[in-house]
Amino acid sequence: MTKALMIQGAGSNVGKSLLVAGLCRAARRRGLAVAPFKPQNMSNNAAVTADGGEIGRAQALQALACGGDPVVDMNPVLLKPETDTGSQVIVQGKRLTTIRARDYAALKPQLMQAVLDSFSRLKSQNDLVIVEGAGSPAEVNLRAGDIANMGFARAADVPVILAGDIDRGGVIAQMVGTQAVLEPGDAAQIKGFLINKFRGDPTLFDDGYALIGARTGWRGFGVLPYFAEAHKLPAEDALDLAGASQGAGLNVVCLVLSRIANFDDLDPLAQEPGVRLTMLRAGQPIPGDTDLVIIPGSKSTRGDLAFLRAQGWDIDLAAHRRRGGHVLGICGGYQMLGQVIDDPQGIEGAAGADPGLGMLDIRTEMIPDKRLTRVQAVHAASGAAMQGYEIHIGRSDGPDRARPFAHVDGVAEGARSADGRVTGSYLHGMFADDGFRAAFLAGLGAQASGLSYGAEVDQTLEALADHMEAHLDVSGLLALAD
Repeated sequence: MTKALMIQGAGSNVGKSLLVAGLCRAARRRGLAVAPFKPQNMSNNAAVTADGGEIGRAQALQALACGGDPVVDMNPVLLKPETDTGSQVIVQGKRLTTIRARDYAALKPQLMQAVLDSFSRLKSQNDLVIVEGAGSPAEVNLRAGDIANMGFARAADVPVILAGDIDRGGVIAQMVGTQAVLEPGDAAQIKGFLINKFRGDPTLFDDGYALIGARTGWRGFGVLPYFAEAHKLPAEDALDLAGASQGAGLNVVCLVLSRIANFDDLDPLAQEPGVRLTMLRAGQPIPGDTDLVIIPGSKSTRGDLAFLRAQGWDIDLAAHRRRGGHVLGICGGYQMLGQVIDDPQGIEGAAGADPGLGMLDIRTEMIPDKRLTRVQAVHAASGAAMQGYEIHIGRSDGPDRARPFAHVDGVAEGARSADGRVTGSYLHGMFADDGFRAAFLAGLGAQASGLSYGAEVDQTLEALADHMEAHLDVSGLLALAD
């Protein structure tokens, strides 16, 4: 009988994704066939799966920790925010609809069956499934129809461990308060707790740890010190974006858009010692000494184009190009670089068209069909082979497409300006390819370090599992799985 264990949080961003990844790797090292599962996720950082769908980036990382390939069943419901009040709903890898937040509750009952079906398939294929909750079960105002936390845990009868984040303070109240507000049946589903992100001497929290156990009756599984190497793993939440990397040399600036998507594209660059990567936030001008500006993907291209202009970045980009700087647009950023973005059907918002930045001679039309595929390509400028993936709506064409960024199965992809300083592409994940990254940096006069990004991620997952084994009762946690 396949077993399962669920990690829920006493709040958002308590480190659930990392905890699940570490437990997955620890279970794999014990010889278990293990898979991650998150019933419902909300993120614009998605991964393309082996079976041609999309899931949250965290579940793709957790699949890697398990030694497997991500599949859509690992995250059957993915919400991708397009506005402050509405999201695209992805079910088992495919777009179902776009819905307002206030209307989502009415959709949940039909989504629960998809969640349970996906969970059942994973259980049939593995020895252990480790489940990640979303937000916090303490949000009891959202309990009716819940598919992400206790609603799922009780429907699937999965034991729960509650994780608290001590780094933010107030963790005792978070843990005890969660039990206090849960209805008895939900509270009974929680079989233990752990404390995450401790800094300093953990023995100073001994009394607090004992108090939580005494007040709740839950078994404690340990206090986990802050994992300093977490920045080496792909982040899913835009709140986790660092301001700047510690490298020196080539000065790369990425514009942090309001609906930034798939920003883990930049993680490999951030780890290059010869690159200083700055994630530029609203209100900050593009520095005059920037060598390369990257306009990343966006879940709302026209909305983020307006956001970009509101920061004055369109003016900064023009000045940057006059100084001889380079610009790379990825996916939504590529679309913004063109002459026009036309959305006649209102797929990403109100129907209409907006002028682009005019830095590439292309036009983009939004179309309902989303392209989701992994690709093998050849970089046109260097001839370097590369791997990546596409995850976008919209079709772009125009004269600058005659100078492509790459070739995919012999077909031109992306576009380049006549002076070669402005480039756009729909390919995500390109910088994770070590050979391409080295060739791209060489084209800008910089030298890659020889970093193997994939090996670095895998080594960090090993270090995470070691860290958890040293400070938590990992064997006890895995034994709790039912």
